[in-house]
Amino acid sequence: MSHARTTIIDLARLSLAHGEGRRLDVPVELEPFELGGQTYLATPASTEVQLEISRPSGGYAFHLQFGVRLEGPCMRCLEPGTLDLKVESREVEQAATDQEELRSPYVVDNELDLGRWAHDAALLALPTRFLCRPDCAGLCPVCGASLNDADPADHEHDQGIDPRWSALKDLKLE
Repeated sequence: MSHARTTIIDLARLSLAHGEGRRLDVPVELEPFELGGQTYLATPASTEVQLEISRPSGGYAFHLQFGVRLEGPCMRCLEPGTLDLKVESREVEQAATDQEELRSPYVVDNELDLGRWAHDAALLALPTRFLCRPDCAGLCPVCGASLNDADPADHEHDQGIDPRWSALKDLKLE
């Protein structure tokens, strides 16, 4: 699998003094997302993100925002689906602390890995189910056909008794 170019922000080159901040609009290429054995793609793969960096005493505070459209298979019926996401995330980097919650995993040696952070933030913004439409009915459990826009009568299959339960018919209630 080829990896997308990573967008790195050199925090030292921004030359922010304590109390200062800067807003940047930066193009970021998002790698494909792998969920449940399926691949979901950002379209277009490159998106403009808005990054706000402020410099409180002792570190940095980051605020990331962007919109992205994802395309991929529906988790119920496997038909193509699209999802428009609004992504918002915050990070803090306080270099002189041992408190893990004040250290960003995206800042190493005074460099912010914006590409990786944007990818992870988009992944966390995904709903629990990626559907082709909110009322997706899924697939028929007998014939495997899509139940979306199908006539319910077409899927009233004569199933008989499931052989795994056949021993129960020999039991008698007294």
